[in-house]
Amino acid sequence: MRMLRTLTRLAPVIAVSLFLAGCGINTIPTQDEATKTAWAEVQNQYQRRADLIPNLVATVKGYAAQEKGVLTAVTEARASATQVKVDASTITDPAQFQQYAAAQDKLSGVLGRLMMIQESYPELKSNQNFLALQSQLEGTENRIAIARRDYNNTAQVYNTTLRTFPSIIWAKTLYGSQKPAQLFQATANAQSAPNVSFDAPAAPAVNTQPGPAQ
Repeated sequence: MRMLRTLTRLAPVIAVSLFLAGCGINTIPTQDEATKTAWAEVQNQYQRRADLIPNLVATVKGYAAQEKGVLTAVTEARASATQVKVDASTITDPAQFQQYAAAQDKLSGVLGRLMMIQESYPELKSNQNFLALQSQLEGTENRIAIARRDYNNTAQVYNTTLRTFPSIIWAKTLYGSQKPAQLFQATANAQSAPNVSFDAPAAPAVNTQPGPAQ
């Protein structure tokens, strides 16, 4: 009898809980956390790349010190990328998000130039330390691409939830402070490899026409 009374008193609470769960009140915070987790993985992979670069630059410098311009560009781009301060709030801050993405994209571009140097230096191309670093960098670039893709997919689901019924009801009331997450966009130069030539400049043309008679 006592158990029946207890269940009777709890019935409204259980009913309300089931109703709220069924109408998606927990969907927004759940997807918000999933988006932040995916964002953390993007940061993790970019940091992994940044950690590889000093050893890579040092190895290349040992064989191609004359490529000072490229080596300096990589070092400076890495410094710029790592100096951009980001946290979980960055994903809803368009300016900060774009600053971070642009810095990382710039680093990707100059790294492409650095890796092309090997074609002009056979000893570097066969160096075991360089080959190991190259393999790690390629693996990291793949992880970055996957992390960005997974983040974009998770963020798109979250953004859609904020704008569609019935979850938009909670987005406009209980979770009114929630903002849509920013997405990574493909850059224009991401569609093709950087074009860097190590050919010597062409010699000036020689005028073979006879000059005026003296």
